[in-house]
Amino acid sequence: MKRTDTAYLIELFLDMMGAERGAGANTISAYRRDLVDFAQLADLRQASRDAVRAFLSSLSQAGLAASTQARKLSALRQFYGFLYTEGMREDDPTQTIAAPKARRPLPKILSGGDLDAMLQTAMQDETPEGLRLTCIVEMLYGGGLRVTELAGLKLASVRTHEGFIRITGKGNKERMTPLNSSARAALDAYLAVREEFVPKNDKNNRYLFASRGVEGFLTRRRFHQLLKGLALKAGLDPAKVSPHVLRHAFATHLVEGGADLRSVQTLLGHADIATTQIYTHVARDRLSQVMRTAHPLAKARPAKNRR
Repeated sequence: MKRTDTAYLIELFLDMMGAERGAGANTISAYRRDLVDFAQLADLRQASRDAVRAFLSSLSQAGLAASTQARKLSALRQFYGFLYTEGMREDDPTQTIAAPKARRPLPKILSGGDLDAMLQTAMQDETPEGLRLTCIVEMLYGGGLRVTELAGLKLASVRTHEGFIRITGKGNKERMTPLNSSARAALDAYLAVREEFVPKNDKNNRYLFASRGVEGFLTRRRFHQLLKGLALKAGLDPAKVSPHVLRHAFATHLVEGGADLRSVQTLLGHADIATTQIYTHVARDRLSQVMRTAHPLAKARPAKNRR
């Protein structure tokens, strides 16, 4: 294939993307790079399905992320779809090729020592703000709640002495979440001072974490700010702490302690157990690290001289 023919096809395609589909300059530039890269390995007009697979394989071997590979395949899909529609090809070599799937990153977690440091730091503050913060940490970690679930939690949902609270999760699905004794104690201590946070013009505020904000309750952003401030006081890296990290710690520590996945799935409110299974990978990785660093036979030893 002549270089001029390659350039012609690419520009013809990019003109269509800009004129008919309103693609922006950055998108067009990215498509141009991806098509030029592929043209270094194959004839653009005549490229086969095997050529596309070989291109993706070369990207993988070069260490490119799955998301980058998928983006380049998307560019080829658009390009060959255009050639097929315009009658320049009788087939689309990308039609049956699956996009590379990105490996889901393992969640960040905190150790038991980190969480203990945060709780001990929060508990040193016996002001209403300190009692509220202790309650927030205990409920995120002790109940495995999502920050949106905790932010919108109704007062009526926690005013029970059965040891459970009623949570409305994703898709408005309700679940009952047990609280351990320390979380329950922290909740009771906060409830005793909750009126301090209720706006004077909103005495019938129905949220557990009442606020003077427009929503009437603490926002997700405010929860993040409070936890990062606490992490800093406790000597931890604030970048590693968030409401979701506490939820991850809850699940991971349960799995490490021997809890079965179905129970953890129920406690987290996951619709699909596949979402919960990631915590088995986290637990295995941590156990492997402990084995490597703590077991005497896992440490490198000098080889004995053979006679």
